[in-house]
Amino acid sequence: MGAQSPGRVRDYRGSMIHIVVPRIVRRSGFALLIASSGACFASTAQLDEVRDDVSATRAEAAASDSVRAVQLVQILSALRDMSDSMAALNQRITRLRAETQADVRGMRETVNQVLEVSGQSEARIRELRAQIDARMRAAQAVVPPPAPATPDTTGTAPPASPAPVDDAPSAEDLYRIGRDQLTRGGNSAARAALTDLLKRYPDSELAADAQFLIAEAYAAEGTSASADSAYAAVVRKYADSPRAPTALYKRGVLAQTARRTTAARRLYNELIQKYPSSDEAELARERLRIIG
Repeated sequence: MGAQSPGRVRDYRGSMIHIVVPRIVRRSGFALLIASSGACFASTAQLDEVRDDVSATRAEAAASDSVRAVQLVQILSALRDMSDSMAALNQRITRLRAETQADVRGMRETVNQVLEVSGQSEARIRELRAQIDARMRAAQAVVPPPAPATPDTTGTAPPASPAPVDDAPSAEDLYRIGRDQLTRGGNSAARAALTDLLKRYPDSELAADAQFLIAEAYAAEGTSASADSAYAAVVRKYADSPRAPTALYKRGVLAQTARRTTAARRLYNELIQKYPSSDEAELARERLRIIG
């Protein structure tokens, strides 16, 4: 309107108003229609974008839920496996405990039996000794002293007096008893039988073995001093026996265990000098290398 001239406005005011106003209205409506159409188009694009975002979010959530479900299943499976393993382990522990208790009871019974047998063997040896001594005394009391020789008027020799019966156990019997007792842990009974063997049969072929087993019985009890003396007796009395180098080596081991290094070195050197070709000499050389 401002673009119209004032004369034309005055001359044609009514018509101008009638014509100009609709044109402005049409222009404004067109502008509003364009603006509203633009606004509609922008809202649809945004809705599509939001819809896509929502769909993507739902897909991610669904995927996440699926992964979590799989992880949950795996965790539950691992827990079940762990529970089964714990149950199996508890069963094994229970079974092992029962077996251990049974083994301990069996070992106790075995030890009691060994002790009982050892005691019976010692009592049996003492009983045999007593019987042998009693029979020997009885035999000596029964046999009269030799009568003085009298001339034989008949020409026949007088009947010979019967020889006493010897019921003493043999060296083999005593050695077997001592060895068996040592194997069963009856060290005292073993020493008693073997000592009896040495007293009765000092020249027996089993004497060196008997003396060596006496030393072994002391060593089994942990009596080092007595074991060393018994081993030394083997070397001193039976130097040519196969037991001698073993006994000398055992003396060296006892000294080395007691941290008497000088004595151990001396015994090992003595063994190498006296029995250079023995297996024990090779062991002694190895120990000397260790001692330095």
